[in-house]
Amino acid sequence: MIQFSLKCDHDHRFDSWFKSASAFDALAKAGHIQCVVCGSGNVTKAIMAPRVSTASSTDKDDPAVNPRVSALTRPRTEFEKKLTALRNEIEANSDYVGNDFVKEARAMSAGDVPERSIYGEARLDQARSLMEEGIKVIPLPFIPKQSTQ
Repeated sequence: MIQFSLKCDHDHRFDSWFKSASAFDALAKAGHIQCVVCGSGNVTKAIMAPRVSTASSTDKDDPAVNPRVSALTRPRTEFEKKLTALRNEIEANSDYVGNDFVKEARAMSAGDVPERSIYGEARLDQARSLMEEGIKVIPLPFIPKQSTQ
């Protein structure tokens, strides 16, 4: 895995991990990389300083020695802090229904099951179909933790 500093055509800067440099190139060429702030698809690699590790191999997983260990999970910018707060709020007050999201949303709309706050997985065409049916849905600006574990 390799971490790249990226920037969009609106000069928003963010980092992301890729399998390799060629994986980044392929994803960028296919239009699968977007700015995390504004959604622009015009994203390029930004100039970044090289990282040189001085920790021994036994210390590499210790956050006290290697601050990058905890830095990967800790929000750094105000935007990341707000996004983390939003994620925590949704996960604490909603039921994760995974791939059953579309079925559950339709069942609630039809009155077949009690209404409640849910979140889960849906393809773009499925989400559009729900909206066309008058079912209120909103895309989340993050991938649910359950689908990444």
